Amino acid sequence: MTVRVRYAPSPTGLQHIGSVRTALFNYLFARAHAGVFVLRIEDTDRDRYSADALQDIYDTFDWLGFRWDEGPDCGGEFGPYIQSERAEHYTRYAQHLVDAGHAYYAYDTQEELAAQREAADGRGGYDRRFRDMSEADLAPYRDRGIDPVIRFKSPMDGTTTLTDIVLGSMSWENTDLPADPILVKSDGMPTYHLANVVDDHLMEITHILRAQEWIPSAPLHLQLYDRFGWTPPQYCHLPMVVGEDGQKLSKRHGATRVLEFRERGYLPEAIINYLARVGWSYDDKRELFTLTELESLFAAEKISKSPAVFDYQKLDWLNGHYIREATDERLFDALLPYLRSSAATTGVGDDAVADTLRAAVPLVRERLKTLGEIGEAIGFAFSRPDGFDITEMVPKKLSAAETVALVEKVVPLLDGIAERSDEENEALFRETAERLDTKLGNLLMPLRIAVTGSRVSPPLFGSIRLVGTDETQARVTRALDRLRAYSATNP
Repeated sequence: MTVRVRYAPSPTGLQHIGSVRTALFNYLFARAHAGVFVLRIEDTDRDRYSADALQDIYDTFDWLGFRWDEGPDCGGEFGPYIQSERAEHYTRYAQHLVDAGHAYYAYDTQEELAAQREAADGRGGYDRRFRDMSEADLAPYRDRGIDPVIRFKSPMDGTTTLTDIVLGSMSWENTDLPADPILVKSDGMPTYHLANVVDDHLMEITHILRAQEWIPSAPLHLQLYDRFGWTPPQYCHLPMVVGEDGQKLSKRHGATRVLEFRERGYLPEAIINYLARVGWSYDDKRELFTLTELESLFAAEKISKSPAVFDYQKLDWLNGHYIREATDERLFDALLPYLRSSAATTGVGDDAVADTLRAAVPLVRERLKTLGEIGEAIGFAFSRPDGFDITEMVPKKLSAAETVALVEKVVPLLDGIAERSDEENEALFRETAERLDTKLGNLLMPLRIAVTGSRVSPPLFGSIRLVGTDETQARVTRALDRLRAYSATNP
């Protein structure tokens, strides 16, 4: 048997990080079993259909870098792979259920349905009035001109049991399930349940890996398989992705749309590595995996039963790792669009931005968690940071006047600073600090703030090279004048 799995998104919203985790697990399961990964677009909800959402599916996976073997854009022997193009299948199989006595036409008005919901008896609110109605009794309802729905004759006794790869055996009393759910809507479009089961059967899907939120639909799907006389696929329900508060991951926790992570400067390999570990583990120690490694190591038996917490800090750590692992050229290419679009480079020519970034890459790679931080990290290289709080230049336990005296001693050291190596500059500043009987930081911190405007920046001597010796001297002179003025009133 060839393993066949599918990812079946509905193009009604943008790709969520939890949905893509489902797609990734399906892809990895297929690769681990030398199987086939299918993309199927479930677009039967025409009221909520969005062309932008459909494009977002393709854009998301183009960026992540893993793809399906069969789908709307690449074809396959089980197409078409868009549900709205498969209407004839649903019509045929729905009528098959009606003819076999497993489904029926229902002619309720919206008002009648609302009244039934008010008088709900705990079984979904539907009274099954048309379930076993004779042709003669149906005639007046047909004459009302109402477009009927097709409802499933759900069993009224017994149990339905699901055997899940991760969760084990689960059973439902059929009397506790919704009564006779709709299979075909009044507009002739199938509901998710009918289309899903028919397509999975016709596309020979062998395993269904989907989120645990779909467990409530499992009894109906299994009942449909039974009525059709088909063998159901094996089910594997994946743990829900939650925030640190234990609630389903949503915007209140941070970014959730996959391409929003790209916009913020995450690398695709970090997203894939992290998502693979959200609810799955190879062992208790290993954190880092390439996609190729995951393809061979993934096993459904190691999927967790419990909800998986999405840890943004852990993702930042992983992303920082992949930034540090990138070559200078790759990192330069990845960072350049973010730097050009940042406020820091407004009005700066493209060539100047690129030249500065190329020099900055070795300085920032150890400090970036996301690509989007690059503008803030080296913004000082494009404009003078004159707006900083001058008191930031004053080290702890020193007065403003003492700081002025130290900075005045630093100024002569700036001559030739860009030509000396970092080791030479550090030795020179350390020797000066010892001679002045002060800490090395008392010399470097005021200089760092004067040049970059911040206590946190790339390595100081590298930052000075980015700015240039003349500009560095100008910035230190301006900052020293401000510090003298401050010292005059705050000695």
